[in-house]
Amino acid sequence: MADRALRGMQIGAKSLETEDGIVFAERVQRRYQCENGHVFSVTMADDADAPATWECRCGAQAEYLGEAEPEDTKPAKPQRTHWDMLLERRTEEELEVLLQEQLEVLRRGELRDGVAYRR
Repeated sequence: MADRALRGMQIGAKSLETEDGIVFAERVQRRYQCENGHVFSVTMADDADAPATWECRCGAQAEYLGEAEPEDTKPAKPQRTHWDMLLERRTEEELEVLLQEQLEVLRRGELRDGVAYRR
C-alpha cells in the first residue's frame, strides 16, 4: 500500500502562480524597543506611517526608534467624490442625455426593479 501512495504537492504549500509582471511595494524596516530592552524591526510599506507604539513579543508596548516624521511631508490629496469619478468617464452633456432617457422611461411606467435599461 505504501508503494502506491499518491505523491504530489501539499495543498496550500506552494503557489503555481509566477511573480512575473508584479511590482512589489517598496518596503522599509521600522525599529522598535520595549521597556524590557527588546529591540525588533517590523517590515512596512515605504509610504506607510509608522505607529508610535507596537506590541513586543513579551507583551509590553514598544516605542518607535525612528525620527519623528513631520506631519506636513506629503501634500494632501483632494478627496475624490462620486461626481468627480463620474466626470472622468462621461461629459456633462452625455449625462444630461442619459438623464432625459431615464426620465422618459420612468414617465412611461417601464421602470422596474432589477432591469438594466442602458447597456
